[in-house]
Amino acid sequence: MTTYSISPTHLIGSLWRHAGLIRVSARREILGRYQGSVLGLFWSFFNPLFMLAIYTFVFSVVFNARWGTGNDSRTEFALLLFAGLIVFNIFAECVTRAPTLITGHVGYVKKVVYPLEILPFVIMMSALFHGLVSLLVWSAAYLVLFGLPPLTALYLPIVLLPFLFFIMGLSWALAALGVFLRDIAQFVVSLTSMLMFLSPIFYPMSALPENFRQIVLLNPLAIVIEMVRGVLYFGHQPDFVMLAMYWVAALLSAWLGFALFQKMRKGFADVL
Repeated sequence: MTTYSISPTHLIGSLWRHAGLIRVSARREILGRYQGSVLGLFWSFFNPLFMLAIYTFVFSVVFNARWGTGNDSRTEFALLLFAGLIVFNIFAECVTRAPTLITGHVGYVKKVVYPLEILPFVIMMSALFHGLVSLLVWSAAYLVLFGLPPLTALYLPIVLLPFLFFIMGLSWALAALGVFLRDIAQFVVSLTSMLMFLSPIFYPMSALPENFRQIVLLNPLAIVIEMVRGVLYFGHQPDFVMLAMYWVAALLSAWLGFALFQKMRKGFADVL
């Protein structure tokens, strides 16, 4: 029986060896989403703008929500909201698709010698592309309204990178479990919708009662959203102690998710 290594070095080696395949697959994934549409990739710019406009109108105009910084500007609310949505959308695109990654590529399991472990990474590349486009839109809006973003924006990569490791670990675990538990796909969609409102996207953490903040911080998105918003908009340095702890937890999550995927992998062909 074939055995699959759970070693982190095996994972890194696999991603390195198949970098070309990942690049081609990610490109096909991105272009395939807009295949046949007149505007093509321009939709990757328009979609976040449309959603930003809708959310901003509903929360800042209909519900008259304000961020609590002493500035009642709707442009501030829009940019702070958009920064949180960028983080959430990367997460949502990866985890909602993860449970069907293997079941949606049965031919890769049975008929083709394919490195299945790269499939979540391909989806991650697609999500990062759309996240980068949204970040460019955000940066352009900030530049027009306020000028150059604060220098703390340079911390963005070290804030986001552990979050991506966490997403990858979760994606590997969900991809493996989704083969054996088909209902998990529906559960993840529902849970992701709940997390959208339980994360500090439409409101700051300071708006929550003190006794609820510690509970909300258990949400792995909350810390990242607050840090991203802080470095991009407010010019705050990240909490390096909390960030270091997040790095450790994220790397452990990535390895555990990959190990689970590799352990369950030998049963994929039998179930499918």
